[in-house]
Amino acid sequence: MTTPLFDTVLVANRGEIACRVIRTLRALGIRSVAVYSDADADARHVREADLAVRLGPAPATESYLHIERVVAAATSVGAQAVHPGYGFLSENTAFARRLEEAGVVLIGPPASAIEAMGDKIRARDHVAARGVPVTPGAGAAGWSDEQLIDAADTVGFPLIIKPSGGGGGKGMTVVRDKGELADALVASRRVARSSFGDDTLLLERFVESPRHIEVQVLADAHGAVVHLGERECSLQRRHQKIIEEAPSPLLDAATRAAIGEAACEVARSVDYRGAGTVEFLVSDARPDEFFFMEMNTRLQVEHPVTELVTGVDLVEQQLRIAAGLPLEVPPLAFSGHAVEARLYAEDPERGFTPQTGTVTLLREPAGQGVRVDSALIDGLVVGSDYDPMLAKVIAHGPDRATALARLDAALADTVVLGVPTNAGFLRRLAALPEVQSGALDTGLIERSDLAAPPTPALARTIAALVEHERAERAATSAWSRPSGWRVGASRAPRYAIDGEELAIDAGLVASLAPRIRMLAPADSAARVPGAPASAAAEPLEVTLTHNGRRLTALVARADDATWLHLDGATHRLARPNRAARVAEHRAGLTRTPGTADPTIRAAMPGAVVALGAASQDTVAEGQPLVTIEAMKMEHTMLASIAGTVTLTVAVGDQVALDQVVARITPAEPEPGPAGGIEGDPA
Repeated sequence: MTTPLFDTVLVANRGEIACRVIRTLRALGIRSVAVYSDADADARHVREADLAVRLGPAPATESYLHIERVVAAATSVGAQAVHPGYGFLSENTAFARRLEEAGVVLIGPPASAIEAMGDKIRARDHVAARGVPVTPGAGAAGWSDEQLIDAADTVGFPLIIKPSGGGGGKGMTVVRDKGELADALVASRRVARSSFGDDTLLLERFVESPRHIEVQVLADAHGAVVHLGERECSLQRRHQKIIEEAPSPLLDAATRAAIGEAACEVARSVDYRGAGTVEFLVSDARPDEFFFMEMNTRLQVEHPVTELVTGVDLVEQQLRIAAGLPLEVPPLAFSGHAVEARLYAEDPERGFTPQTGTVTLLREPAGQGVRVDSALIDGLVVGSDYDPMLAKVIAHGPDRATALARLDAALADTVVLGVPTNAGFLRRLAALPEVQSGALDTGLIERSDLAAPPTPALARTIAALVEHERAERAATSAWSRPSGWRVGASRAPRYAIDGEELAIDAGLVASLAPRIRMLAPADSAARVPGAPASAAAEPLEVTLTHNGRRLTALVARADDATWLHLDGATHRLARPNRAARVAEHRAGLTRTPGTADPTIRAAMPGAVVALGAASQDTVAEGQPLVTIEAMKMEHTMLASIAGTVTLTVAVGDQVALDQVVARITPAEPEPGPAGGIEGDPA
């Protein structure tokens, strides 16, 4: 294509999807305009665009979700069109209509199609009338919790609560017993209201052992509606997709044709234009039986796997359709297999809670069949204002086994030091026998043991060696060198690493023969201005021999931890200072060995949105105490023991990771029988 479809396109999004859209705009010779909040002033998408416009402060409601500011940004730079990416305003009918009023093209479907598919209840009824199969359900705008509870028996248990106006798994809750329903409705409404501005809920029958399969559709203004095959999205946690692939290992040719035609019928029913995805539940036991769930009227996170197996650039097709041109896609044919893994800033060992930090060292994978869609750069500050997804690692191969093997190798080569990620979890998940064989369903993760293995002793040893090297380099005299002369018997320097004191002696160093060198500073174009650049903070490379193997470790400091990437895995090793070690020791002196810690700490940074008790209340073990929200996710801290609680936070407070949010004074034991001690036969 030699003639640009548009002269200027504004990308109304952030992160990896903004970078991905900009990549196609650049390839087509179209000027790209980024928008950003104050939190994203130095973000990668801002750097990669031809022009960038500030929207406002960090909160999304004052920046990326602020319709008037986004429209004003588009008109101020003369953009003929706006690409909304996914999330934020991508499925907002008011935004679509406002752009139309401003004479700016939305690279997406008409407002009428967004509206028809945006309400899950209306969408179900609409497609059912066109003969598309749907699961039993109930709910309507204005229904109270009491009305939903009354209708639950008709729907049947187990059932799933869904926010009518949203997606991405937010607010969705599986309820197996009617006694759990009232509390679950309250929580789902709160999430729906905060995430989508609409707390209407829908109940649907929950299909046991379901497969989540979606179909990519394209429709132009000339009456053409096609599908580009399906994606398997069954590997989910809390209804959030984690690993996706194309094509599905479940469907045969006949079912692929049938589900594809059903998806096209959904698109035709609302006079759809653009790229969209129709999602279905498919019974694992009956792969020829499928039920409509919803239609996402936008580009999906997982669209790269479809691009890799079909050779179609979906963003280019979106641009063509928005410009009024006909579709340009070859007949459906899959070339090999593709798998995508979502890289999140989260800690799987803390219940997958979102995490923050500064990227002190970044290495992204490359190689045959590997694609990375990323927002990461060295020095990036990952905050708690937005979704925690950082990047997507995608692998393509001639068959499914090759694609999975390449994905594993790519994840092993993914180095993000300074921010916890789920990279190790993704490798363990992809290695499960069920995943390797294609025997998937949406409950597989919950049933599987995917706990991280213990940190290898070698990782702690390398961290201690690095601390020793840093101390040696920082020494200003023989007296301050950790390995210098001492009065009396010699004593190897000791370092507190991840709860263990390690001694550095000549024998250890000789056995590993380490070579430690400071890595060259990251290219200035890829590092965030103002990012740490001191010798103490700069990353190091350690090359050593262990058990006959030559290994290379990448090591960096961040906060009170040493970060280390070794042998395909990343480790965060606590490096507490003396004051922290003394405080922990004193806390242990007042606690009976084996008992739970009465101090409740925040499992993630964020805002306090709800309290389950008041100070000086008597609480039971396991009782909800403090609910924290960050990156569109809620996490509730529970009472570790029974006793009297003292809260240290209030609703609306911002809390940091591991900040104390409550303390519990243990309940006094019940007195024994009169005249003796309880349990004493006297």
